[in-house]
Amino acid sequence: MPTGRCHCGAVTYEMPTEVIHHALCHCTDCRRHAGAPMVAWAMAPADQVKITGETKIYASSEHGRRHFCAGCGTGLFYTNEAVFPGLIDVQSATLDDPDQLAPQVQIQVAERIGWMATAHQLPAFERYPGPPE
Repeated sequence: MPTGRCHCGAVTYEMPTEVIHHALCHCTDCRRHAGAPMVAWAMAPADQVKITGETKIYASSEHGRRHFCAGCGTGLFYTNEAVFPGLIDVQSATLDDPDQLAPQVQIQVAERIGWMATAHQLPAFERYPGPPE
């Protein structure tokens, strides 16, 4: 079973390898909440995700609930009982080994930041290259 955690380790989880879907979401809400150009979500039945520790919950919309670690602020889960009853989305970049679950699709690309479409063309460095000269 894949395992994951928040940055400080106060919240840990286990989830199934077989997920309903694994999507890279480009929506403005996810980007703004995460402070990142996209967020990877792996959806599973909530009763198959074992969470240890307490999360704080933020009502990001009428029915959407974003769960995060109150200690370090790491976003971990998303639930929406009106749209996805009994399901939970896990931010898969918080997995101990994110390569265990490959994404299947990109969603909400209508809201994608323009430069993300060509991000794969940027120079890439194995590690931080240091300050500019």
